Amino acid sequence: MMLPLDLMMFGALIAVILMGYPVAFSIAGVATGFALLGSALGAFNLGLMGALAQRFFGVMTNPVLTAIPLFVLMGVILEKSRIAEDLLETMGRLFGSMRGGLGVSVMLVGALLAASTGIVGATVVAMGMIALPAMLRNGYNPALASGMVCTSGTLGQIIPPSTLLIIMADVMSSAFQQAQYKQGKFSIETVSVGQIFAAAIVPGLLLVSLYILYILIRAWLRPQDAPAMREAVERPTRAAIAGAILPPIVLIIAVLGAILGGIASPNEAAAVGAVGAALMAGRRMGLPLWVYLGGVAALLVLALMAGMFPVRLQRSDAGAREMALAALYAVLALAGMGAVLAAIWRIARAGVLGAAVTSTLTVTSMIFATILMASFFSLVFVGLGGEHRVAQILESLPGGATGALVFAMAFIFVLGFFLDFVEIAVILLPLVVPPLILMGHDPISLSVLIAVNLQTSFLTPPFGFSLFYLRGAAPPEITTGQIYRGVVPFIGLQILGVAIIWLLPPLATWLPRAVF
Repeated sequence: MMLPLDLMMFGALIAVILMGYPVAFSIAGVATGFALLGSALGAFNLGLMGALAQRFFGVMTNPVLTAIPLFVLMGVILEKSRIAEDLLETMGRLFGSMRGGLGVSVMLVGALLAASTGIVGATVVAMGMIALPAMLRNGYNPALASGMVCTSGTLGQIIPPSTLLIIMADVMSSAFQQAQYKQGKFSIETVSVGQIFAAAIVPGLLLVSLYILYILIRAWLRPQDAPAMREAVERPTRAAIAGAILPPIVLIIAVLGAILGGIASPNEAAAVGAVGAALMAGRRMGLPLWVYLGGVAALLVLALMAGMFPVRLQRSDAGAREMALAALYAVLALAGMGAVLAAIWRIARAGVLGAAVTSTLTVTSMIFATILMASFFSLVFVGLGGEHRVAQILESLPGGATGALVFAMAFIFVLGFFLDFVEIAVILLPLVVPPLILMGHDPISLSVLIAVNLQTSFLTPPFGFSLFYLRGAAPPEITTGQIYRGVVPFIGLQILGVAIIWLLPPLATWLPRAVF
């Protein structure tokens, strides 16, 4: 009887990761070991390894994945420049006078930071160091306050632009193409980053609404858990509110609007985000207001005019009008570039730029190393027959397509207790998603369901990353048990959110269909 090497391989990977070895090395080591074992037992053809170079090259040149470093840089610059602190302070003063107001401000700031940074660790640590002590001083239940901070940080995974959604778009596009080829279709459709971003906006806002509704209901039923602020604080002026909230909102609209409007590719939009983040950080570090506003205005006018009135000087019929426009565009570009360079000089002097670049390199290296090794793992797993086994398991489940999706979602949820979202997304999803699409599930709504499920993995003990981030940043009086208890209601809200999106697919599919 042939050993089920494919199942043994998956089990061995989980065991090795739980032993604490670096993820990328664990994936590569398990894949190498089972490739050699399979070859020795006659169950694997080592000639398949010749496809590795092509696979790695495809990952490193993938136009979707290459947007990740710039999006990470955008988020890290905003985090290192402490813009989150301004947002939290302003929103806390705005809502603090109502029951549960501090909790509501934490969720709203989490949503804004999610759409402008997309970095879970940075948001949780910032909230843990700034908002959590404020809530404790004002009498909040420690477990509830901890749960709110952990949960608000995870919004960076479901509200675009996020690294998870970019990886999901790449995985879903490949899986959708595979499913269409197996159906005999050769004029295939694809799933773009823009479609996934558009699909996640309404579900992301739904989750924020569920969190806020829960906080307000709990504050009404148990006022001692989330009281109004005891500290006397001055209500922020309209100018202070606008100064804290408008720049991140403008940045979000510029990045997402460029992608959803078809004006820019994800790479180009990510570059816009990184430049915008640098300007915002530079302003916080003392960049003169006229330089900041002048640079932003010059770049916006340049983008709009170049889109409406493109200039191609290489054409033989280029006349005085084209020359004048080209000169105007050059002046605008120089003005914008001067403001950006001045902002970069400011943040470099403050020590923010070096820290941001180092952090970006670390995060990007981790993500790409995991994706590359997952490509190696999937090649061996497929060579051992794992792809067919997964399809057979899903097809043999009771309940047809619905039963298969329930099983897949439950399996992803359970794996989230032990594995990071990157590992689940790049190892498991390429195997599970094609059979689900072949069974009739819509790839876009499926993407959102899985993304919300993977977001939950940041909250589930014992290895939820948000829990670790908060444990490191929380005051000493907060215990690990309180953090674990605090996230339980929000895990329930995540499950409720998945159920609502499942029962009402237009929540995920309406916006991408309307836009694209």
